[in-house]
Amino acid sequence: MPGELKRILYAEDESDIRTIAVTVLEAVGGFAVIACASGREAVEAAPGASADLILLDVMMPGMDGPATLKALREIPETAHTPAIFITAKVQPGEIEHFKALGAIDVIAKPFDPMLLSAQIREIWQRCSI
Repeated sequence: MPGELKRILYAEDESDIRTIAVTVLEAVGGFAVIACASGREAVEAAPGASADLILLDVMMPGMDGPATLKALREIPETAHTPAIFITAKVQPGEIEHFKALGAIDVIAKPFDPMLLSAQIREIWQRCSI
């Protein structure tokens, strides 16, 4: 992952969770966040988002997180953009499955809003080569 983490494309269908996450990612983390209410909205926003990182809720109606990641991998602008799933499904086998789908890591829900930016930075730095 080259360079500094600045822009995040984030898909989360729960408006309260999305609002809290965006607020802390911008205010505490200093990130620019492109927030989407669905996987389909994230796929539509992706080409112009210039995102350094993709954050995806796993369980979303219509197009879930894994299906969204698959669709994003077919878009040239996001084909190689690192992705993190945010989910309550954090059993070891589930985490392995999400990583096998191409996620660099998984953040457990519920997450601590004040620690979210630090978690993302730690994953970013750990996965940087």
